[in-house]
Amino acid sequence: MRSSRWHAHGNVYLVHEGSTDGLDLSGTDGAVEVLSVEGDEVSIGIVNPDGSRAEMSGNGTRIAAAWHMTRTGSTSARVRVGSRTVTVRQTDDGLYESELGDIEVGETEVIDGVELTPVVVGNPHAVVVGEPSRIGELGPRLERHPRFPERTNVQVVRVERPGEVTARVWERGVGETAASGTSAVAVAAATHPEGEVVVHFPGGDLRVRLADGQAWLIGPAEPLAP
Repeated sequence: MRSSRWHAHGNVYLVHEGSTDGLDLSGTDGAVEVLSVEGDEVSIGIVNPDGSRAEMSGNGTRIAAAWHMTRTGSTSARVRVGSRTVTVRQTDDGLYESELGDIEVGETEVIDGVELTPVVVGNPHAVVVGEPSRIGELGPRLERHPRFPERTNVQVVRVERPGEVTARVWERGVGETAASGTSAVAVAAATHPEGEVVVHFPGGDLRVRLADGQAWLIGPAEPLAP
């Protein structure tokens, strides 16, 4: 079975045609299992380096779509992952815009003295407004907190100004990553009711558009040299 390595702002995924059982995922942020391909639609699974599975991945779905477009020559694709189908189109500047669908922003709550906002983007997130450098402390602490029986992704975000935030991410089953697509949506939604938000990650910027409880994500996806 064929494999290739892709990245989105340093978030590295192994794209593998078929099951990843037994594969070494060290040195990656996870794997995209290509389960089936039909026309412009590709069905995938998302596997974390620790072997756990994620319901959703913003960068992973974008990478899967870009991988499929390079094979078909098309400028759009649909990616089925879990219960969602994400429509992705290539933009005029060579980036990819993903229509991620519904987002759910919960009420702010306090857990072990930490104020956070739970957000669901097909997968769970806990967004803390504060100094991003605290991710190494808060990430592992909140990921496995009993409040989140399936564990959670964690973000610490600083609002720079309306429409611009800086964040760091602790991904469930991975640890800190350079960037994250669904995390970008989560921090944007937790800090802004709607509109366009630029999210600065250590690996690079992602753009989020929020409207009527829906989210669109714009960012890169590129193959890595063998």
